[in-house]
This record gives sequence, structure tokens and C-alpha cells, in this order.
Amino acid sequence: MRTTSCPTSIFEFEKTFSLWARAIRVRRESARRTQRRCRTAGASANSADTAFVRETATESPATPLRVNHLHFGLNSIQTARFSVTRPIHPASPHAARLPQLNLPYTKRGDRPRVPENNTIAVAMSGGVDSSTAAAMLAHQGAAVVGLTLQLWDQTRLAGKHGIPDAPKAGRCCSLDDVYDARRVAEHLGIPYYIVNQQERFEHDVVKPFVSEYLAGRTPIPCSLCNNHLKFDQLLKTARSIGADSIATGHYAINEYDPERGRWILKRPADLAKDQTYFLFGLTQEQLAHTLFPLGRLTKPEVREVARQRGLALAEKPDSQEICFIPGGDYKQFLTAYLEEQGEPMPETAGELVASTGQVIGHHDGISNFTVGQRKGLKVASPTPLYVLEINPVSHRVTVGADAELATRELRANRLNWISIPALTEPMRVKIKIRHRHDPAWATIEPGASTVAGTHSAESDALVHAIFDEPQRAVTPGQSAVFYDGDEVVGGGWIV
Repeated sequence: MRTTSCPTSIFEFEKTFSLWARAIRVRRESARRTQRRCRTAGASANSADTAFVRETATESPATPLRVNHLHFGLNSIQTARFSVTRPIHPASPHAARLPQLNLPYTKRGDRPRVPENNTIAVAMSGGVDSSTAAAMLAHQGAAVVGLTLQLWDQTRLAGKHGIPDAPKAGRCCSLDDVYDARRVAEHLGIPYYIVNQQERFEHDVVKPFVSEYLAGRTPIPCSLCNNHLKFDQLLKTARSIGADSIATGHYAINEYDPERGRWILKRPADLAKDQTYFLFGLTQEQLAHTLFPLGRLTKPEVREVARQRGLALAEKPDSQEICFIPGGDYKQFLTAYLEEQGEPMPETAGELVASTGQVIGHHDGISNFTVGQRKGLKVASPTPLYVLEINPVSHRVTVGADAELATRELRANRLNWISIPALTEPMRVKIKIRHRHDPAWATIEPGASTVAGTHSAESDALVHAIFDEPQRAVTPGQSAVFYDGDEVVGGGWIV
């Protein structure tokens, strides 16, 4: 494969766009021909909400080689890396060198279901999980299209307030991940697009994240991203290119129960990789059009499948950090982001008080704290102190002993129900209050509405939960997800 040299960042492409102007002119006619074929297949070359930047070259015995090309859209990245590729075709003599795939399924029902519409859009993050999901579906005979969401400029705040100048390796959605996803698509011989969703990501994920921290709560951006982008906008994008379903590399199981007439989200075979905590916000409509091919596999089995399919990233480590927070320091990010937006850091300095009400110190702002935090309190004490409560109105931060973090109650709002239509009476469930928290037994019951006089609006509803045993550090802003066995009953946001 011949590929032109490429800048180190997607967002440096515009600086070097003129270098590729001639290539764009030469290949424009090829792009137009491809667009006409896409429209014939029912695809939209330019959507009002998304911009397709690049398509992987594909080849088949009946069609000529296609050249990667550029689409211009309302918010599109204005340049792309061009390459002429000839992926290994099943009929090629090189295909015989690929290892044969023997999927570790235990029963027929474990195989990924392929919808009647044979086209599936796979969300490809550039990691081993999503890449293996694409390989499995392609092996099952589905017409797979790879989509990568471009969500955040990794160099946007570089060098400001201690943020690293270069993106750190191992972070989700990095430029390296985009390149890895493209290479996998080329290896599988499937079309591939980058979808620009930066504006929506900032509106639906980054700004709420900032607002929540400034209000003294601890948000979960991954759940917001799943709810608003990966399973909402991605499905709309998939339909615009002729696909009726999407697939991801999440570890979860999604099944339809005809007796209840509902799609049921379940914990996966590999509980150590369980990601249902971040998926509680999926609607019935989204679940009906979503596949989780890895749900019945363990992580070692997924890597083995990747090796058998000849994926070069079979040993790639999992990403660990929030994609838009370099180095994982959210305080640096808050300061740099607000400065970029021309907004001052809100004045939320206040008192540090003991659980008895005694003032024992002062702090610079409530955004510096989260419930359960021990470090950074700047208070001398003969015993360790932890943050017990953050009051966004008075700006008081209450601290105390570790034992005082335990509570038997929580309340959650902004609810979403999956296995049941709604909660109408008390129900025994297990509740997970953090991603790494072992679900604990509790009783949930409908709570009073947050708006006086309204009791039916789902957005206003509350759930009141009482744990059988006290739980440590129930944190406002985090998710509370309810389980009945392996089934996700639903969930909400802790208040």
C-alpha cells in the first residue's frame, strides 16, 4: 500500500491542506463516481448532522479499485489522508495464509445475530474489542461498514495549565486509534468512514461534565457519550448510509424477551469487563438496533479471535483515560477549558467543616473535591479525613472519618427503565454505584417528584433506594444502576 505522509494530528491537516490540493483535483472524479454508487445504494454522502471524511478503499472481483476520497460537510475536518489500497480478498492467494477462525461459541444462540437488513455499521474505536466485533460480523456474512467518531481535538488545550503538549499514549479516541481502525478496515476489506461529531460531543458531554464539577458533583462522561452519541447519533448515521443496525465492542448481552415485549440488557460472560454500568441509558429503540458481539466471550477469547483473524492489534492494551482530559487531571482541564471559553472560574471558595459543624479550614473551590476524597484537603488531623458532603449553595465541604462515608440510602433521578416499563411499586434489586463497585442488595421504590404537582414525567421522577448494608461514598453525579440477577432493570443519576 502506498500512502502519503501524514501530519501528527488530525487537526494539523488544515495547515497542510494545500500540499494535497493537487491530489484532491486528480481524485475528484473518482470520488464523484463513488458518491453516485453510494447514493444508488441509499446512502447519503452529506448529512446535516454528520460529515463523512474518509472511506477505506475496497476491492472485489466485480468492481474496480476505489481510491480513498474526501467528503465536505457542514462541520467536516477539511482534509484527509489519501491512500490507494488493495485489501486481501477471499479469492486472493494471500488469503490462504490467514489463520482460520474457530469462534469459541458454546451454542448456536451465542452467535452474533445478523439482522434481516444485512448491513451493519460497527463503531470502530481502534481498539481490539471493536475491531474483533467487526471481524466476527464480517465472518458471519454481514455487510459491515466501519465508523469512527471524531469527538475531540486532542491538541486543543495542549500546553495550557500543565496539560501535556503531546497526547498521551493509551488514551481513548487518539489519532493512533483512528489509524488503527482504518488499518483494520483495510485488512477486513470493508468501507470505513470517520464521522465528525465534535460539536455535539462538546455540547452533550464536555459542557455538562464541566457544569457538574463546578456544581460539586462527580460526572461520568462515558455514560453521557454512550447516551447522546455512540448509540444515538451513531444509529442515525448508520441509517443514512443504508445500515439498520449498529454494533460495538462493549461487553454486554442484548436479547429480546417476547413475553415482556422488551429488549433486555444483561451482564456479559466476562464480569471483569462488564460495561452495562455505562449502558443503562439505552432506550428500547436503541437496543432494538444494537448488537454486542462480544457479550458471551471473555477478554482472552476476544484476543484469540483477533489473532485468528490476523488483526495486528490483537495485543493492543485497553485505553484507560477519559478521551478529552490529558493526563487524567480534571482540575487542569477545567481551568484551561474555561479560559479558552473566556469564562472565569466561578468563585466557590468556602469553609471546610467537620461533621460536627466545626469550621476547621478553608478551601479554594468546590470543584476541587469529590465525595470520598482524602488527598488535597490541606487540613492537619491526627486521623485521616475524607470528603463527606459538598454543598453547592453554601460552598461548604464537610469532612470526617472513613466510617462516616457509609450510608444506607440514595436518591436518583433522570431515570431510564430497560427490563420494566416503569417502577410502580417497591422492588428488590442489586445496585451498582460505581463502575468497580460490587452490586449491593437494596429495595427501590418510587420517590416524590422533583417538581411539585407532577408525578408522571419520567424526567422529574425520583427513585429512593435503601440498602441492606451501608455503602461507602455514595457520590452525587455518579450513576446508580439496578440489577435483577444479570438483567439491567434500569438506572439513574445519584442526587
